[in-house]
Amino acid sequence: MRRLISASLAIFMTTTAAFAQAVPGGKLNLIVQPEPPSIMIGTTTNGPALLVGGNIYESLLRYDENLKPEPSLAKSWTVSDDGLTYTFTLQDGVKWHDGKSMTSADVLFSANDYLMKMQPRHRNLMTHVESVTAPDDKTVVFKLKQPFEAFIRGLAFYTMPVLPKHIYEGTDYATNPANDKPIGTGPFKFDEWKRGSYIHLVKNPDYYVKGKPYLDELYYQVIPDGASRSVAFETGNIDVVPGGSVENFDIPRLKDLPNTCTTEKGWEYFAPLSWLWLNNRKAPMDNVKFRQAVMYALDREFAKDVLWNGYGKVATGPLSSKLPFYKDVEPKYPHDVDKAKKLLKEAGYDGKPLKLLPLPYGETWQRWAEAVKQNLEEVGIPIEIEAADVAGWNQRTSNWEYDIAFTYLYQNGDPAIGVDRNYKTSQIAKGNPFNNVEGYSNPDLDKLFDEAAVAYPASKRQELYDQAQKKLQEDVPVAWLLELGFPTIYNCKVQDIVTTASGLPESMRDAWIKK
Repeated sequence: MRRLISASLAIFMTTTAAFAQAVPGGKLNLIVQPEPPSIMIGTTTNGPALLVGGNIYESLLRYDENLKPEPSLAKSWTVSDDGLTYTFTLQDGVKWHDGKSMTSADVLFSANDYLMKMQPRHRNLMTHVESVTAPDDKTVVFKLKQPFEAFIRGLAFYTMPVLPKHIYEGTDYATNPANDKPIGTGPFKFDEWKRGSYIHLVKNPDYYVKGKPYLDELYYQVIPDGASRSVAFETGNIDVVPGGSVENFDIPRLKDLPNTCTTEKGWEYFAPLSWLWLNNRKAPMDNVKFRQAVMYALDREFAKDVLWNGYGKVATGPLSSKLPFYKDVEPKYPHDVDKAKKLLKEAGYDGKPLKLLPLPYGETWQRWAEAVKQNLEEVGIPIEIEAADVAGWNQRTSNWEYDIAFTYLYQNGDPAIGVDRNYKTSQIAKGNPFNNVEGYSNPDLDKLFDEAAVAYPASKRQELYDQAQKKLQEDVPVAWLLELGFPTIYNCKVQDIVTTASGLPESMRDAWIKK
């Protein structure tokens, strides 16, 4: 029987769990939603794949909630005074799940070969790298072309996972059988995947961190229906509900259940930011005054307080406040109907009806679309809400077949890694829903982003990003909505459930069950 626990006590338990004595043993049942197409995160990097695969694969570094790097497969590292040379010393005694030793050769293979062919995010990072070498089995050296301060934040498990050379070298990476039964170095090993039902991971007894993991097994349960996911937690069949797994309107009821804890931690690295794509190629979205009017029309405080139950915060611009180099700059866009109407008149807007494409991620997003429709129609912009499934949304946004469309993207620890891709002219390319989909182009901003990416030291980067944020605030290429808050809901018996900036996907090695 769960017992009722106050919110303040729940927070105390979460923050002080590290001081309690961890107890080995037990299993956790978590939700994975939707079921991932693969958990081989060298090629599949959507949220559900990372949730499971992050416990199988690792990278050189982890990051704390302030995005400070911590040891993972690298136990230590140094950066040269000129910012060009990063030298990593690998952990001792690391083994792949099939018993083979992990060495620097695996890091080189992953960085120079596999990921260069299979992961665009990694290729983008490596444009700043001149060479990756290994003077011995325990040392890896990255030599950069120019200082790139963001590099140290680009070595997370899902941006540069280390993969087994002896499994993949000389094979077709996309069809290698190991993709279905992944072999990593992480705290948990793949055991079974019963499609449509669950994914089962078991404790890695040879894990190089002494005493970890504490848990014996993890079950990632596939429950397609949102209401059923909520019921599964209510009845105790599920121990952990990852952020975004249930509808927002169910969260207040679930968090009030006896012996239930919640946390918003574990999203600092991803820093999900939501906005409306405004198709800058088409009238009236090609007019900056129209785009500014949209910003003033939106009641974003309502969206946060009512649709998201107070989780997250209103976005002030293109950078999440969780990111380095964030600054709250002018102009600001509070909800102001009169100002929106005035700008629409100045823009010469003729009342042309526009179509709004919601994110097909559940009832919460549909309700948000209805709220935005009401906001825009209140200032005189007629809106028709369109319907699309996930595949249809991907196709429409990738091919620029929309007027206004919802989205949210991860910011990946640094604006040079996860932000400038959405605004630079060079990132305008059909076929990708995660780049410059709105078609905004400003040569001055392109130059600012290019200079800021490689400026050294960090203080110089801050100056340039301040200018870039101000320019974007003025031009409003997209309509920024919220820094999304995705609370993890879990049984309070689970301790140390979030210990890094990436949350559940790599914190299970630290989690344990209080008896």
